[in-house]
Amino acid sequence: MTKPEAAIVDGPPTTSDLEPVPGTDAITPVTRIGKFKIPTDVLRAYTMVFALIAIWIYFHFSTGQIFLESRNFSNLMRQTSVTGVLAVGMLMVIVTAQIDLSIGSIVGLAGGIAAIAQGWWGYGLVPSLAAGIAVAIVIGAAQGSLTAYLNIPAFIVTLGGLLAWRGVILGLSRGETVPLRLQSFKSIGQNYVDPRAGWILAALAIAAVVWMTIARNRARRRHHLEVPGLGQTALRMALPAAVILWFIYTMNSYEGVPIPVIILIAIALAGAFLTQNTTFGRYLYAIGGNPDAARLSGINIRKHILAVFCIMGGLAGVASIIYTARVGSASPDAGTLLELDAIAACVIGGTSLMGGRGTVFGAILGALIMASLDNGMSLMRVQPYSQMIIKGAILVAAVGLDMAGRNRS
Repeated sequence: MTKPEAAIVDGPPTTSDLEPVPGTDAITPVTRIGKFKIPTDVLRAYTMVFALIAIWIYFHFSTGQIFLESRNFSNLMRQTSVTGVLAVGMLMVIVTAQIDLSIGSIVGLAGGIAAIAQGWWGYGLVPSLAAGIAVAIVIGAAQGSLTAYLNIPAFIVTLGGLLAWRGVILGLSRGETVPLRLQSFKSIGQNYVDPRAGWILAALAIAAVVWMTIARNRARRRHHLEVPGLGQTALRMALPAAVILWFIYTMNSYEGVPIPVIILIAIALAGAFLTQNTTFGRYLYAIGGNPDAARLSGINIRKHILAVFCIMGGLAGVASIIYTARVGSASPDAGTLLELDAIAACVIGGTSLMGGRGTVFGAILGALIMASLDNGMSLMRVQPYSQMIIKGAILVAAVGLDMAGRNRS
C-alpha cells in the first residue's frame, strides 16, 4: 500500500523541515528564513533575547537612564536569582507534563526552618542550611510519590501542599519573623565575589563558549552535515564573549558579581547539562511528549516523575536559602506567589505546559524578563495593581502564542 503524498501545508514537518542532531539518533525541527535554516528552538530563543533587549532599552530611557546603571543592574540580577533557580526545577517538572504549585510555600517553610535552626536552636551555618534543604527535598519526594505511585494529579497534590506547608511554617514560627544572627548566612544573599574572581569566571566562560562551538562544528562534520563558515563560527564565539565581558564589567563597576548570581549560573549550567546531555534528561522530554510511547519504550515513568519532584524540592530549598539570606530574616509569608513567577518564567521562555518542550536557557530568559518587568515598573512608579495586570496579560499572551504554534505544527 503506497503512502499518500503530503498535501497539507500546516501539517507535520516534512523531511526538509527536519535536521539530524549530531551525536544522537534524533531529529530537530528547523524553520526556513529565505536560504537560512534555523532550528525552531533556537529561533524562539533569539526572539526572547530581542524581546529582553527591547524591554531593557525601553526601561532604561523611561527611567532617566537608571535601569542599566551598574547598581540597579546588580539588583536586577539578584532579583532574578531566586526565580531563576526555581524556574530550572519547574522546567523539568513541566517538561514531564506535571506542575508544582507548592514551591512558594516550600520556600517559606525551608527558609523558616533554616532561620529557626540558626536562631532558636543554636545550630551553625552548615547544619542550618542542610536542615532547610533536606526538608524541601523530603517534601518534594512525598509529593512526587503521591503523584507517581498513587496517580493523584500533581495539580491537586501541590495545591494541597501550597496550603499545608504554609500552615506548617506559620505554626512553627508562631507567626513571628525570625531574624538571621549568622553574618555568614546573610552573606549568601547579600555579598559579592571579588572583581578579580569575576574576570577569572569570564575567562573560563569564554573558553567554554569557544570549546563548545568548535566541538559542535566537529560533530556536524563527523555526521556529514553542513558546517558554518569561518565568519559565522567567529560570530558565534564573539557575540557570547562580548555579552560575558559586558556583564562582568557592569557587575564589577558596582561591587562585583553577587553570590546569588553565581549560584544561579552554576545551577543553570547543571540543569542545562542534565536536560540536554544525559539519558535522564532525554527521558523527561519523551515522557512529556508522549507518555504512552515512553512507557512502551521501557522508560520507568514513575521513577522519573519522582526524581523531578525531588530535584524541584532541592532547588526550592536552595532558593529559600538565597531568599532568606537576601532579606536577612524569615517570615511566615515568605515566598508567596513565587510558584506563579517560576511557571510564568518557564512559559514566557518557550516551555509548553502540555509537556515535552522547553529549555533551561529559555526558562532563565523568562525569569530575567519577569524580574526586568518588576524592576522597571517599580522604578517608573507604576501602581502595583497595574503591574499585576501587565504581567498577567503577558503570561496569557505567551501561552496563547504557544498554543497557536502547536496548532500550526
